Amino acid sequence: MVSLWNSSLQKKASDLHGDTWNIETDGTIVENNPAPNWHQYISGSYADFKCSLCRRTWGSSRVQVVFNFHLNKPTRQGTIKLRCYKQECRTCNEAQWEDPDFSVFNTDKLVEKLVKNIRKKCYGEYPDEENRSSMFNDRLTGPHESAHCEACRLGICSQAD
Repeated sequence: MVSLWNSSLQKKASDLHGDTWNIETDGTIVENNPAPNWHQYISGSYADFKCSLCRRTWGSSRVQVVFNFHLNKPTRQGTIKLRCYKQECRTCNEAQWEDPDFSVFNTDKLVEKLVKNIRKKCYGEYPDEENRSSMFNDRLTGPHESAHCEACRLGICSQAD
């Protein structure tokens, strides 16, 4: 999963002042509580899921994604920690939390928005108004089962139905 995110990041962040950025997953990230000197960006997108028990598949348009990021200026190394909230199968009694599977397109859109946020928070660059308004016009519609959403269960899903 992380290779898809890093591949997209390398395409979108190739011109970030010569600094190197890398994404790693971190299931311990807590929303609205980044470490000192770290920034946080929260977004959401459509993703598919597959139950590891019954093999049932489903999609959700409201998969919450949290990015914590930090630029170490002396080493010119940026680190991005990623947490994608999971969902569970609605038909299995002993359902496990399943990881989302984002399409390349949706991953690219999330990373594009993340890079704009990195430009703002780490480099003091601000997108012009046209780019800024289009950045937030991606309205999420479609199915979302709050009873089976990890973020909803934790009380942090901003998109609960």
